[in-house]
Amino acid sequence: MARVACIVNPNARDGKLGKNFPKVEDALRSSGIEFDIFMTSGKGHAIEISSDLRESDYDLIVAVGGDGTVHEVANGIRGSDKRLGIIPMGNGDDFARAIGIPLNDLEGAVSLLKGGSDYSVGGIRVEGLRAPEHPGVPSPKHYPVTGEPSRDENLVRWSFLECDGGVTSSINRMKDEGKFSWISGQKKYTALAVKAILTWKSQMAWIRVDDGPGRKVDLTGLFAMMQAETFGGGYRVAPGMHPFGDSSRIILGFGLSKTQMLLVMGPLEKGKHVGKWGKISMEPCKTFEIRALDEDGEPTLENGHDPPLYISLDGEISMTTPVKFDFHSNVLNVRGGNNPPNVH
Repeated sequence: MARVACIVNPNARDGKLGKNFPKVEDALRSSGIEFDIFMTSGKGHAIEISSDLRESDYDLIVAVGGDGTVHEVANGIRGSDKRLGIIPMGNGDDFARAIGIPLNDLEGAVSLLKGGSDYSVGGIRVEGLRAPEHPGVPSPKHYPVTGEPSRDENLVRWSFLECDGGVTSSINRMKDEGKFSWISGQKKYTALAVKAILTWKSQMAWIRVDDGPGRKVDLTGLFAMMQAETFGGGYRVAPGMHPFGDSSRIILGFGLSKTQMLLVMGPLEKGKHVGKWGKISMEPCKTFEIRALDEDGEPTLENGHDPPLYISLDGEISMTTPVKFDFHSNVLNVRGGNNPPNVH
């Protein structure tokens, strides 16, 4: 290996990475890897940095941070011959887990940059209305590298871990706001989930999976289009899923009461929620659409939900309805562990 570019999010793990980054540098030096450091300064910056490195001579473009950092770096190099490496230093690190990179093992993760296995993974092209500005969080910018939207007001991003909306996106919004910042890992997401469920207000929507009939649903519950088995720091949302296949999985669970949403958290952690109460399903999926309803109760492409229904991609709030998700196979090269989970 000649050289790697490390794109570092100092705010990962609620700012702890910035304080502990010298340990990462020491581990890289000890491994004998030649590396250059590129520090990010805000949301979207890792997309800019990584897209500028698409034609560079680095052997790996390494995301140092959490799933949000991985999401941005992957968006920047998707479709190129560059390969993504990961040093997981976030709260969730679910994509790293999915490709067999050890968590809480800095030396083990660094060793895979040299001795890991190379894979190609699929991704989900997502287009929808860009999320509005939120206090302390600017509206996301368009980057040419992600592809052109069909309408000027829309945004295009690629997801490599999961896409979700409703209660789960409320969790990510509170994370952005710094709620429970003193808690890390899965416990953080559990605390956020309880708060999100208790404060959730029901909304109606129209959805369609692949070429099936559209239907109206009560969004009190969850939907997630998954590229991996877990998100939220290890919740097994799509049991048995891995990112090396030829489709995504869609998990749908609508019309749940708040009590049921609280009760399903334990089964979700263990991957035992599918089929619960006859309301939660999981199936292969290549295309998914979600729209708001107009004043006549019909699905509309003109306007989104009010208040906005936020859509999270890999844990990052990016869009609001109407949104369309399209799976594409073999769009990103990655370097992971030699025995990733769920691959037989």
